[in-house]
Amino acid sequence: MAAGGRRRMTHRQRTALRRWITQHPGCYRTLTAPSGRLSGVRESTKKQLVVLTWIPALFIVLDCGGHAVTVTGGAPALHLKGNGTQEGHGDGSAMLCACKEWKLELQTGLSQNVVTKWKLVCDSAWKVHIAKFSLLVGSIFGYLVMGVMADWIGRHPVLILSVLFMLVFGLTVAFSVNVTMFSTLRFFEGFCLAGLALSLYVLRIELCLPGWRFSMTMVASFLMVGGQLLMPGVAALCRHWPDRDDWQVLQIVIISPFVLMLPYVWIFPESLRWLLATQHYSRSKAMMLRIARKNQVDMTTEPSGVLTELEQELHKKPQRTCIVKMMSTRNLWKNIVVLCVNSLTGYGIHHCFARSMMDPEAQPTAMCHTDYYTMAGIAVATCLALCPAVGLMGRRGGLLTFMIITALASLLQLGLLNYTLNRKFSVAFSIIGMFSSHAVSTLSIFFCAEITPTVIRGGGLGLVLASAGFGMLTAPIMELHNQKGYFLHHVIFACCTLLCIICLLLLPEPRGQPLPESLIDGESFTRQTLLHPGEQHLLLTKTDRDYSRVHDTPLHLSATGGF
Repeated sequence: MAAGGRRRMTHRQRTALRRWITQHPGCYRTLTAPSGRLSGVRESTKKQLVVLTWIPALFIVLDCGGHAVTVTGGAPALHLKGNGTQEGHGDGSAMLCACKEWKLELQTGLSQNVVTKWKLVCDSAWKVHIAKFSLLVGSIFGYLVMGVMADWIGRHPVLILSVLFMLVFGLTVAFSVNVTMFSTLRFFEGFCLAGLALSLYVLRIELCLPGWRFSMTMVASFLMVGGQLLMPGVAALCRHWPDRDDWQVLQIVIISPFVLMLPYVWIFPESLRWLLATQHYSRSKAMMLRIARKNQVDMTTEPSGVLTELEQELHKKPQRTCIVKMMSTRNLWKNIVVLCVNSLTGYGIHHCFARSMMDPEAQPTAMCHTDYYTMAGIAVATCLALCPAVGLMGRRGGLLTFMIITALASLLQLGLLNYTLNRKFSVAFSIIGMFSSHAVSTLSIFFCAEITPTVIRGGGLGLVLASAGFGMLTAPIMELHNQKGYFLHHVIFACCTLLCIICLLLLPEPRGQPLPESLIDGESFTRQTLLHPGEQHLLLTKTDRDYSRVHDTPLHLSATGGF
C-alpha cells in the first residue's frame, strides 16, 4: 500500500498506460502553438519538432568554426615581417624574434584576428593556446554539468537557459578588450554551447520512434558538415569590414542566429518520456490532456481509463536520479565506460591522422584550403557511409567494423611514418583513418544515447561527449608542445583502438528496441550468448539478478512502438 492509504500503480494499470501510448505513438509529442488545424497534426507536428532540433546544428558548428578562425585566422598562414632580420610563416610561437619592429599579416581567412589584434607572438605566444583551449575546456565542463541538470530539472529548461546565456556570452566576446577577457568569455560560451547541443540531442532521440532514431540523427550530422563547408564563405564576407575589426563582425554574425531559438520557450515542449520516468505525474496528465484535445481523442470514453489510473499516482513526489547511481549497476556502467573510451579514442586518433595527412613542404595558403576541404569532404563521406553500414550491420556491428578499420589504418600508417618514399600510401591510410575514426566517434555518442535510461540519459550522454572533448583537446596540447612526442601520442591511441575492439564485443545491440526508462531497463540491455544468433532486449527478473542496490521508478514504459 502506498502512503496515505493509496495503492501503487499495478501491472495492469501500467499495461493500460502503455497501451494508450502505443495506440497513439506520435500524439504525445504534438504540443505546439494553439493555432493550426487538428486534422493530421500528429505526424506533421512531430516532424516539425524534429526539424526544430536540426536547425540549431548549423548554428553550433558555425560557432565552433568561428572560434578557430578568430583565434588562428583559419589556418597557420600568419606572415611575420620584421625590420629586415627575419621573415617566415607560422603562428608566431615557433619563431625566434630577433627584431623589435614587426608587422603581422594574415594571408588567408580574416584580415585580423586575436593574434594580430593583441600581438600574441614571441613571449606572448602561449596566450594563443589558452585561447584555443578555452572553448574546448568550457565544453567539457558544460557536457558534464548540463547533462546532470538535464536529468534533474528537465531537458527544456537546460535548452532555454543555454540559448539565453549563449547569446549573452557569445555577443560579449566580440567586445573583448584583451585576450584574458576573450578566453574567459569563450570558456562560458563553450559551456553554454555544450548544454545546447546535449539537450537537443536528447530531445531528438526521445522524440523519434526506434526505426527513425538513427536517420534523424544523421540528418543533423549532415547539417553540421554543411555548416563546416559554409564557414570559409561566412569568414570571407566578414573580411575588411569598415569601422570594426572583421573578427568581431564574424563573432556577431555566428551568434546572432541563436536569437531564432528564443521562441523555443513556447514552441518546444518538455519530454513526456522524462516526465513519466521521473514521476512528474501532474505535469504528465496536463500534457496528455492537451495532446488528446489536439488529436481529437476523447479521454472520458477511453476504455483503458488511463487518466483514472494515473490520478491515483498524483500524490507521489518526483523521483530524480543522478548519473552516479549507475555505479550501483553491473552492466550499465561498463557499457557507458566502453563508449567513453571509444569516443575519446576516435577523436584523439583523428588528430593523429589529420597531422600525418598534411604536407610539411606545402605553402601555408594552399595547405589551409586543401586540408580544410579534405577534412570536410571526409566528414561528408563518413555520414554517407554510416547510413547503409548501420542499416546492414546494426549499431554494434557498424561500430566494431569502423574501429577495426581505424586500428588497421593506424598500424599501417605508423609503419610508413618514417618512409618518405611511401608518402602517398601514408596519406591514403591517414584519409582512411580519419574516415573511420569520425564514424567511430559519431556512433559511440549515438550508441550511448540509445542504451542509457531516460532517468540518467543526460548524464550518460554528457560523459561520452565530455570524453570526446578530451579527445579533441589533444590537438591543441600537441601544438602547445610543438608536436613533440607525436609518435608516442599516436602509438598510445593505436593501442587504445585494439582495446576498444575487444570491449565492443561486450556491448548489446539496441537497434529496433525501445529506449530504456529506468535503471533496471538499462541494466537489462545485455548481449546474448554467441551460441544463439541475433540480439534481443532481455528483461531479467529479480530471481536472476540482485537489484537491491538499484532504485527503480514505479512506472516502466518499455512498450514497443517507440515508447
